[in-house]
Amino acid sequence: MKIVVLAGGASPERNVSLSSGTKIAQALRSLGHETALVDMYFGLEDYPGLDWEELYGAEAPERWQTVSREAPDMEAVRGSRKWEGKGEFGPGVLDLCRGADLVFLALHGQCGEDGRVQAAFDLMGIPYTGSGYLGSAIAMDKDLTKRLVSHIVPTPEWRFAAYTEKEVDSLTSKTAVPCVVKPVDSGSSIGVAIARDKKALHAALLEGLRYGGRCVLERYVKGREIQVGVLDGKALPAIEIIPREGFYDYENKYQPGAAEEVCPAPLTPEQASQVGRLAEGVYEALDLAVYSRADFILDEDGKFWFLEINTLPGMTPTSLLPQEAAAAGMDYPELCRRIVESSLRRRRGT
Repeated sequence: MKIVVLAGGASPERNVSLSSGTKIAQALRSLGHETALVDMYFGLEDYPGLDWEELYGAEAPERWQTVSREAPDMEAVRGSRKWEGKGEFGPGVLDLCRGADLVFLALHGQCGEDGRVQAAFDLMGIPYTGSGYLGSAIAMDKDLTKRLVSHIVPTPEWRFAAYTEKEVDSLTSKTAVPCVVKPVDSGSSIGVAIARDKKALHAALLEGLRYGGRCVLERYVKGREIQVGVLDGKALPAIEIIPREGFYDYENKYQPGAAEEVCPAPLTPEQASQVGRLAEGVYEALDLAVYSRADFILDEDGKFWFLEINTLPGMTPTSLLPQEAAAAGMDYPELCRRIVESSLRRRRGT
């Protein structure tokens, strides 16, 4: 098949996405597919007059293969686009996707994981991998997700806050600590902070203004970080994350050796079954499809707390879903094959 791997984009998670896309494209080519890897935001601006068929054999730039320690400066990214057209799709992207048999979405974060790309492709009749637009949009919103699933899975108490700089002092005084401050619609732990006192909370809220001043303030739960992938509605073996320093933030997620990852997680059979059922329950409640990854905390009393779910989990060399698939007997190319075939079945309604 001809498959376009769509990566990059104009999200703060674009570097993670480019790394995911590079590895996915390599795997798909190893399976015999004609695969074009393209940055959604910049498109084909560097290939004037290029026969797009050549893209199906082009290798990714070396800089796409690893994730830098810090998230990109998005103002600089936007300023570097040479093409003067408007919108999030760069030149030639939509035409390239129309001509493919399938688009493998390697996008992460806003404008990629939030349902907008999926909705556009639905309207254009372009088949793509993963969940549809509605489930993607709901899962991207941490507040809405928790509202919809709090009756079926335990989740720490939270409140949604949309605020301005003038309201930071008041919001700080009214919020109990310790708590976790999370942008409501971001991923890869970008902008996430654990505020253990009021001073730290105030600083986190000020920092949150960079991400739109819309956040979830969630009760901090101390415990083990357990994450569970779901493939075709069935839970994969859970994985435990043990950061060497701090918590599982952006740097600890993507720098090799920054965290110890144990898969299968050292859980009792009963615990492994329970957290798998919880992950499957969230997947079903949000009407997700093909694959996802849910994040939990296992507290000191042995209780699992659901935090959030990702509809396009990372596929980088350090990402968790491929490790969970490997624990279930699937290597990386086989995982990609399963995602492709399941997505095509979903498209056909079978």
